[in-house]
Amino acid sequence: MAAPTPHSPVLLIFAVFSRHDEALQWCRARAESQFGPIHFTSEPFSFTFTEYYEPEMGEGITKQFFAFERLWDPADLAAVKLMTNDWEEEYAEQADHEEPRPLNIDPGYISLGKLVLASAKDYTHRIYLRDGIYAEITLFYRGGGWQHHEWTFPDYQSKPYQQFFTKCRNWLHQQRRSGK
Repeated sequence: MAAPTPHSPVLLIFAVFSRHDEALQWCRARAESQFGPIHFTSEPFSFTFTEYYEPEMGEGITKQFFAFERLWDPADLAAVKLMTNDWEEEYAEQADHEEPRPLNIDPGYISLGKLVLASAKDYTHRIYLRDGIYAEITLFYRGGGWQHHEWTFPDYQSKPYQQFFTKCRNWLHQQRRSGK
């Protein structure tokens, strides 16, 4: 029988998107107050891969990634997703935007072998965590690069996203080697 072992700490990331720059900044400030300093911030990416979010969020959406400095326990992913869902509702209530959902926050994590995202939507490839939250291995790292699954969203298959994730993964690897 194999003995259970604790998971190594991972790098918490947020995929944050909105058509309002102030929403991205609000989320950044809120996230840092809760989880500590953000170590890496991606460039803002124009979100043109799908029109799925436009009815709720409007046109001209920008997506940005935040990766936190403090390493983190992946067992807490569901709690983080529930918290960010609350933040989305809070921002929608206090902001003066016409869209019903002006801010979308998708938390996840990067380990040396994969990028995992949390979701409140069940599907065949998602694993139930708790309290209506699921986890999905969106990308996996093999042969020196990120590989995708058939269900991986097209934007996560893009080279600019994966370059950012590689930068994060390399830093995580360095932190582990240095014993942090």
